[in-house]
Amino acid sequence: QVQLVESGGGLVQAGGSLRLSCAASGLTFSNLAMGWFRQAPGKEREFVASISRYVGSTNYADSVKGRFTISRDNAKRTAYLQMNSLKPEDTARYYCAGDRTRATITPEEYDYWGQGTQVTVSS
Repeated sequence: QVQLVESGGGLVQAGGSLRLSCAASGLTFSNLAMGWFRQAPGKEREFVASISRYVGSTNYADSVKGRFTISRDNAKRTAYLQMNSLKPEDTARYYCAGDRTRATITPEEYDYWGQGTQVTVSS
């Protein structure tokens, strides 16, 4: 059974930092492309960042480029999202997702999802 479990969310002041983790089990993690998405109340789920399998190529939404960094540690079966210079508009529930073929910005293409972790940025 495949499981993705996010952690690291919380309440932080604007300008602060958080690091989200996504721990995978039940499959060969290095074979998964990983993505981070977020969803704020009343809004659609939106792409944040992705990292490909094997090569580790990264892609970011324009809104987080230069502030967020996605990474992965295949030995630990974990993906990360380092979030710096956080803004109130970053407030959302953050989800990690795994894809068996490629990294993409389209949430519907991902095969596995975690339950999410809440990030709240106060002004």
